[in-house]
Amino acid sequence: MSFSLFKQSRNRQNRPRRSPLITLLVDRLPRFFDRVLARLGSNHLWWLILLLVLLSIPLITTPLTVRQQGIVAIALILVGQVVVRTEAKQSDKTVSEYFHLFLVWLSLVTTMRYLYYRFAYTLNFDTWINGFFCVLLLGAELYAILTLLLAYFQTIKIKDRETVDLANYPQDQWFKVDIYIPTYNEPVEIVRNTAVAALAMDYPEDKKQVYVLDDGRKYPERRKKLKQMCEEIGCKLLTRPNNDHAKAGNINTAFKTTKGDLVLILDCDHIPVRKLLMRTVGFFYNPNVSFVQTPHWFFNPDPFERNLYTKGEIPVMNELFYKVLQKGNDFWNASFFCGSAAVIRKNHALEIGGIAVETVTEDCHTAFRLHSLGYESVYYDQIMVAGLAPETFASYVGQQVRWARGMAQILRLEFPLLNWKAKHLTLGQRICYFSATSHFFYGFPRLIYAITPTLFLLFGINPIQGLGLETLFYALPHLLISLNANYITYKEVRFSFWNEVFEFVMSFQTGYVTLMAVINPKLGSFNVTDKGVSVSQRSFDWQSVQGLLVVTAIVIAALLAVPFWLLLRPEDAEAVLVNAMWCVFNLILLTAGLLVAFEQPQQRPKHRLLRRLPVTIHTTDQSWPGETVNISESGVLIALDSWPNLPDQVDLEIVGDYGRRAFVAGEIIRKTPISDHQVHLAINFINLTQAQLDDLVLVIYSDVREWYSQKRATLDRPMGSLGFLATGVFRAFRELNTQTSTKVRKQIRATAQLYWEGKFYSGRATEMGVMSLRVELERSTAYSDTTEQTSPLLTPEDLRRMEQDQPFVGLLLSQESTNQLPQRLLAQIVDVEDLSDQVAIELKFPDQLKQKQETKIKQLLKVL
Repeated sequence: MSFSLFKQSRNRQNRPRRSPLITLLVDRLPRFFDRVLARLGSNHLWWLILLLVLLSIPLITTPLTVRQQGIVAIALILVGQVVVRTEAKQSDKTVSEYFHLFLVWLSLVTTMRYLYYRFAYTLNFDTWINGFFCVLLLGAELYAILTLLLAYFQTIKIKDRETVDLANYPQDQWFKVDIYIPTYNEPVEIVRNTAVAALAMDYPEDKKQVYVLDDGRKYPERRKKLKQMCEEIGCKLLTRPNNDHAKAGNINTAFKTTKGDLVLILDCDHIPVRKLLMRTVGFFYNPNVSFVQTPHWFFNPDPFERNLYTKGEIPVMNELFYKVLQKGNDFWNASFFCGSAAVIRKNHALEIGGIAVETVTEDCHTAFRLHSLGYESVYYDQIMVAGLAPETFASYVGQQVRWARGMAQILRLEFPLLNWKAKHLTLGQRICYFSATSHFFYGFPRLIYAITPTLFLLFGINPIQGLGLETLFYALPHLLISLNANYITYKEVRFSFWNEVFEFVMSFQTGYVTLMAVINPKLGSFNVTDKGVSVSQRSFDWQSVQGLLVVTAIVIAALLAVPFWLLLRPEDAEAVLVNAMWCVFNLILLTAGLLVAFEQPQQRPKHRLLRRLPVTIHTTDQSWPGETVNISESGVLIALDSWPNLPDQVDLEIVGDYGRRAFVAGEIIRKTPISDHQVHLAINFINLTQAQLDDLVLVIYSDVREWYSQKRATLDRPMGSLGFLATGVFRAFRELNTQTSTKVRKQIRATAQLYWEGKFYSGRATEMGVMSLRVELERSTAYSDTTEQTSPLLTPEDLRRMEQDQPFVGLLLSQESTNQLPQRLLAQIVDVEDLSDQVAIELKFPDQLKQKQETKIKQLLKVL
């Protein structure tokens, strides 16, 4: 028997035995459906769908008693849980798709059954006020159900793409690429980082050109710095005499000047990896492809991550869009252009008049027009840029308001579902665009969900007739099975109940701007999201959440009314308890939303990235290999598998994924033991030149094989997610643990003589760094009253004066006491420590003598 056969046999024996039910669900049913669907043509498939709809009608409309509906509800919820748990135990993508389709069908049936029940039995028009709020709540529910159905359509099939290898084409036939970096008022160093990385991208030099498109004519001093920067690094600066149409107008002006076939557009804070062009340009050998979009990824925590203290374990808001929805859109040839990290074919863009200027979301509008001409798009799901997310809650709100206004403008101006001018749009594309442009209308429906249960508890207004257990038995299967269906596709990118928090946070702002955009789509202007902002202390953004505070207060007041209802109207106990549970759920989400506005301080000057890179620590005579734990342009945390005796300042060699190197000097500020043999060194970079900063940017952001957030290890746990949100207030008011610096110096044994006020005092040096030194004197030497001493004595009064005056003193340091040529140094006393059996004196080397003494100090560190 061969080894391979033995190995297979052994694996088969060790594999856990599946139950017959699991085997049926995971293996046999998906294969059966594969065989059936493979034999069906498109016409037969539509007949199959129609048959499924007809069979579902009795399941939707059959009336049941309350008890029967309760049993059915429990059974449906259990089925949903069984399917989710079964799907989680296998890794076959096709099987997951079938489980997802089954849950989508089950969700549609339970949702339609709930809607049938709502229309048939629960509409309350007995008074005008009940009828008014009944219509509002029903409208909110219909919007939510429509959104659910559109999301099911978008994610019915997730499309994954492989890159088209440029090596298959002769290099002289490669496209010429212009790289645009539009900028307005962002700090020049942010623009520089992106431009330096763009210049370093792998692509023939004669076929690429980097342009910085500066629209900041209001800032002449900044423009001078930009011009100097462009000349220094080798890119071109393009300007224009006006700011018409903001970013879209800036790009359209550049279209008329540059000569490339393709244009890579990068926001000025989106630092590209070196392989971006090599992995995206190949798609354009399909002449019908208009643009290739890649994900936007942000290396800094957004306000939700930072203020709710998720520690990177909860997916951020844009992950659902870039990891699921865009791939679902791509299946329908409807992936969106997102304004950055995208390559666009210039002649196709010019065919539609350039980047769209009629709305403030010019990117999606441009994609709509390209698709309307029958062109194709590509979504390539590999993170190719690292950018900056909004760093304050106010900036986040401003960005979301712009997106909400722009999408509503597109819906109002184009109405994708029924736009007869867009003759080449397929039904799938129309539905995907309608889903995107209607998404931001969630504001008012979300507020209606928050207010509805309070209307009953505070004012006796009842929008739902007969609200109680019966309504729950219809509503819970609809809610929980839709949660199960979305869980299969969303479990890595959007945790349960976080979408509700996102919507609550922005409900007032998006509700208002979408309404205004529908009334007048020309209202509003393009706003630039602030970059490079730092939050230094805790603060609460009252202005952005005023409305949310009022709603929260109303919900709390409603909950306080519950005991009075139970005492005075016990016959309404079912309705009271259901509304109370609804209020508690809303309160958890509202509180989490308010905590997002409670700004938490940023504890480092630069954001650290969790990159594992080879690093070598060099001193004057030795080197130690290690690995970075996290790194930024200002510092690094290094893991070493030994405990070296290091000085306080070292030289570092950091290597990127493809071999790019950065050589920098660093100061060790903290040494933390991890195990018996491993230690972490926290190091701040010092004396960085601009060339070294550029090298660091390339190593950290450009020389990247795959960003660590490409795949997420943590999965959604619905109850754990709800518990995390419910306990957010404890994390928001936690005590901030700021890690303090500690002295890290080389341990030495050297003879020391301290010269002060005309006398030499003998001792020994025990610790030494580039900037400081520790000298110890035995207590018997320092305080002895005996007359036979080889050196003068330091009295307690002398030590008090040293500590108070912090005088400059001379030092003679040598390896042996008999050394006739000790090194002479000047230092300043900064502290005197009176220990039980000795006196320790802390000294620092003066900065003004650094150049004169540095060589001597490093020589001593080498030999001592």
